[in-house]
Amino acid sequence: MARAVSTRRKIATTTLAWLVGLLIFFPIFWTILTSFKTEAQAINNPPLFWGFEFTLENYAVVQERSDYMRFLWNSVIIAGGSTLLGILIAVPAAWSMAFVPSKRTKDILLWMLSTKMLPAVGVLYPISLIFVELGLLDTRIGLIVILMLINLPIIVWMLYTYFREIPGEILEAARMDGAGLKEEILFVLTPMAIPGIASTILLNVILAWNEAFWTLNLTAANAAPLTAFIASYSSPEGLFYAKLSAASTMAIAPILILGWFSQKQLVRGLTFGAVK
Repeated sequence: MARAVSTRRKIATTTLAWLVGLLIFFPIFWTILTSFKTEAQAINNPPLFWGFEFTLENYAVVQERSDYMRFLWNSVIIAGGSTLLGILIAVPAAWSMAFVPSKRTKDILLWMLSTKMLPAVGVLYPISLIFVELGLLDTRIGLIVILMLINLPIIVWMLYTYFREIPGEILEAARMDGAGLKEEILFVLTPMAIPGIASTILLNVILAWNEAFWTLNLTAANAAPLTAFIASYSSPEGLFYAKLSAASTMAIAPILILGWFSQKQLVRGLTFGAVK
């Protein structure tokens, strides 16, 4: 009896997981499907799931109208640069909070996390003025800095959680063997926390890649990433749904491929330390 209940529960859980997964994936599937339709078919009512004219015209038009590789290269530099800079700052910070905590460590962590609750539009004007004064408006360096800052609380929190799972005795043993602070972090702590650091890097790349608010408000042409590439297909004349879907598919394809091939590492890192 108990085995039968357990089997039914497992089937129900698996079915629910598949339904949730399909529900989450449907917008991506619909975007990709729409990208292969004509504009008339894209706005057809009722929507066409099959029986439409398959076409690659939208991708050809997008390629002719926009320099896709320039937007892609900007996204790679901005997402990669902000992630690298964030990791370089967050690793020492998380090490300090995990292994040399103070009475205010938890308060600092909560304060850092609370900054993510601030509406971005609330600080857009002062940050825009700062960027204008420093000459960072519409530059890759400016976007790297701002994306690093908005994602830094998450990076520090994740690394702090991973570092807490590493026994402090190992670091003490390294100090007794003559390891300095740099050697302790680079050659002892970092190799042990590779799964956690890797998942943090992947998550930050995804967040930076998908960031739209700051990239649309702080760029014009020179440093515009793929989020601006997508937004360019919304015009005063209206939305070109098929071409917008093609542009969106081209923008999300690299990060989807990265996520697909690194999913095991991402899951391993996100569950790092979960099982004793």
